[in-house]
Amino acid sequence: MDVGRAPRRSAATRTAILDAARRRFAADGYQRATIRAIAADAGIDPSMVMRYYGSKNRLFAAAVDVDLRLPDLEAVVPERLGEVLIRHFLTWWEHPPGNETLLTLLRCAVTDPDSVAGLQQIFAEQVTPAVLRLGDPADAACRAGLVATQILGLALCRYVLRLPPVAALTPTQLITEIAPTIQRYLASTPSGCLPPTDEAVTA
Repeated sequence: MDVGRAPRRSAATRTAILDAARRRFAADGYQRATIRAIAADAGIDPSMVMRYYGSKNRLFAAAVDVDLRLPDLEAVVPERLGEVLIRHFLTWWEHPPGNETLLTLLRCAVTDPDSVAGLQQIFAEQVTPAVLRLGDPADAACRAGLVATQILGLALCRYVLRLPPVAALTPTQLITEIAPTIQRYLASTPSGCLPPTDEAVTA
């Protein structure tokens, strides 16, 4: 019986640590959050946190590890690309458990440079490959970056800064306003992504 209970206790402890870590990182930022505070929030000894995760850096990486499960954009009707993508991200931003993970990462990245790598990794490994399936691969990274300006800018203004005009909009209104811009980034080559012309180089 003891052997059978061990995995459940282990899983429950890991979950408690991660939940406490997300809340603490979101409230205090990466630098100020401590293993001792996270352990206290989880109701365990700090040594248990180190036993399961080894370091604060590894704990943070686990706390913000997220699979966005982006839709296959190749299977989407071309005219709805922007709508489908912003709707997908709003689902993550607005509902648990995705909002807890992404907002923790975003809040930490605003104040802690060490946390920026997490957001960069998500977009490099998940968003860019999705965009790479559309249009010219040569400008996919640029287009993905422009998509990120809309998605992360919206999240920052709506959920972190809580700007009243943005926070007051419904998800449907946000989709209506932002989808066309994302659509343009996904379905065409923005002029800024084009390689410089001979005239521009000469100038």
